[in-house]
Amino acid sequence: MFARIRRDIRVVFERDPAAQSTLEVVLCYAGLHAIWAHRLAHALYLRGWVLVPRLISNFARLLTGIEIHPGATIGEGLFIDHGTGIVIGETAEIGRNVTLYQGVTLGGTGKEKGKRHPTLGNNVVVASGAKVLGSFTVGDHAKIGAGSVVLRPVPAHATVVGIPGRIVVMKGRRVRTETELLRARALSIEEGESVDAIADELDVDLDHDMLPDPVAEMIDQMHGEIEALKERLNTLETKS
Repeated sequence: MFARIRRDIRVVFERDPAAQSTLEVVLCYAGLHAIWAHRLAHALYLRGWVLVPRLISNFARLLTGIEIHPGATIGEGLFIDHGTGIVIGETAEIGRNVTLYQGVTLGGTGKEKGKRHPTLGNNVVVASGAKVLGSFTVGDHAKIGAGSVVLRPVPAHATVVGIPGRIVVMKGRRVRTETELLRARALSIEEGESVDAIADELDVDLDHDMLPDPVAEMIDQMHGEIEALKERLNTLETKS
């Protein structure tokens, strides 16, 4: 238990440059409080309890502004930044080292029973206000742009933007630098975890603001073609 708590705190320092001290993180980070409350509620939910886990979930929502159903399955290394307005549904599954920003919804569509919420792979980043709705998988290392509405499966290493969400970039796995590997080895010795596990935890691309804009790119291309046509027309008029 204490090893998991140490890792939760370490993840905050890895992904939030505003974190200054362990005491600050423990006392002031609502995302951390929501995750800890969910672990208790989820453990009771798996034992067949219903009311008490929901009460814990509701109390955590009042305290943090983050609603996580006790039935949701959450992997190690989840980081919730700010978190206000986040909703995670009952059958949602979240892999390892996932990052969620404020206003994210992992929800369902309609009134279907059974698995009706999304499954997020490892090292996924979902930016502010994004909605991932339905029973499908978002692949490892995918990025969901701010304000996007994702209604279909997302392959690994893809970047999705827009309403409805569309794939705009397919990117291979980022190569780990020597500095990252050295840090992973040092943390591995300190925390007693494997180097690969630590390196994977550090391999989270948080640059969700650096997303392409296909519409703007198309407009720029059209503008360039129009300018070229105008220049050609002026040349022909001059010759005549």
